[in-house]
Amino acid sequence: MSPNSSALPAASAHSAPSAPSAPSPSPVRDRRRVLVSSVSSDSHTWNLVFLQLLLEEMGHEVFNAGACVPDELVLSECRRLRPDALVISTVNGHGALDGRRLITRLRREPDLRDLQVVIGGKLGVRGAGAGTHAPELLAAGFDAVFEDAAGTEEFRRYLGEAPVRRPAAAARRTAPALAGAR
Repeated sequence: MSPNSSALPAASAHSAPSAPSAPSPSPVRDRRRVLVSSVSSDSHTWNLVFLQLLLEEMGHEVFNAGACVPDELVLSECRRLRPDALVISTVNGHGALDGRRLITRLRREPDLRDLQVVIGGKLGVRGAGAGTHAPELLAAGFDAVFEDAAGTEEFRRYLGEAPVRRPAAAARRTAPALAGAR
């Protein structure tokens, strides 16, 4: 998950991964309400559970939409839950294609266009070594892109440093957790 965003300096997509270190929670500026989801074609769930646990460890409130979530359901859950951030995770290699379609739809919606949205994981079928999908996904509207090769530290740092863009207080409401999520 190497980062590429306008909020953080972009790391080289071809840099050698650093030696693994014990993850440490990045300091959290503000507790965020985060919706975690996969793209519509990705049936994997282990990555979503991992992200949910990671984000909860960092102090965030997490709603996990699960796997194979249709674009329309992601949009409706964003409206229902009013998250501070949407995290899209994929490991099937179709993240760039499905993610571009999803973010294009989301950014067209007046009530969702300012939502902070990041994507990460295996974004192409050839993996991170085949090049980066970050420029096209950032241009499409993602706030940050995390390719699969680098681990979670940059993602943690991004969430710890990126300012929270809160919707108007009147638009926020408490929503019940999705089935199987906290």
